[in-house]
Amino acid sequence: WIKTKLEVSIDFDPRKVEHSEQFNMAEEEVFRLVCPALKEDGRLPRQYTGDGQGSKKDLSPPLEWYGVPEGTKSLALIMEDIDAPDPNDPIVPWTHWIDICSHWMFPGLPEGFSSKHFGEGSEYASIRKGNNDWKVPGYRGPNAPVGDHRYVIRLYVLDDTLNFGSKVTKERALEVMNGHILGVAELTAHYKKERFGRECYMPVGAPYPVGPGLPDVVKFPRRGNKTHPVYRGGEPDS
Repeated sequence: WIKTKLEVSIDFDPRKVEHSEQFNMAEEEVFRLVCPALKEDGRLPRQYTGDGQGSKKDLSPPLEWYGVPEGTKSLALIMEDIDAPDPNDPIVPWTHWIDICSHWMFPGLPEGFSSKHFGEGSEYASIRKGNNDWKVPGYRGPNAPVGDHRYVIRLYVLDDTLNFGSKVTKERALEVMNGHILGVAELTAHYKKERFGRECYMPVGAPYPVGPGLPDVVKFPRRGNKTHPVYRGGEPDS
């Protein structure tokens, strides 16, 4: 259902995105997603995760795209953790971010992209935020309780301006986009929790401390006879 499978790699100004790489617009460009904010080993800096501090926490990473195919009418962006809840026993991808761009005329998204960028005359006015798997619109950063997780960001280019309905989820977006995808650019980032570590991963039925400043434990869907507990504020969550 994808018409053309293409490839991928983010730069930023908090007000407006400009391409950080030099290229000739007259030359044919490979469709790709770029994130210079990533570390050299492909890891997300902490300000883009739940482990950040103060205003430097849960910021959406800056993104740039290049070589958008001819005939593109709209874009869709989806980021998910493909190792949730544990890289050694993944169950189902966990969605962190959905943006639908119904009329795109911009080369990327700034760091910390939010409703503050939607002012009158903004080039981002056509963007609609879908619900992540915490059932809230917008971005929420990695905060998995254990292991080194892979976070895949996919940018879909579409041949039409589509009606996604009143509530956009990943499943709804993929259903509506079916048959309209001109190409996909994909970027994989990594993040491993440093604040708590594996010792905070509680087996099912094990007692755990509670109180001010300590994370609550919640349950994640079963696989067979196993239930995977995770921390509230991490992903997956309920």
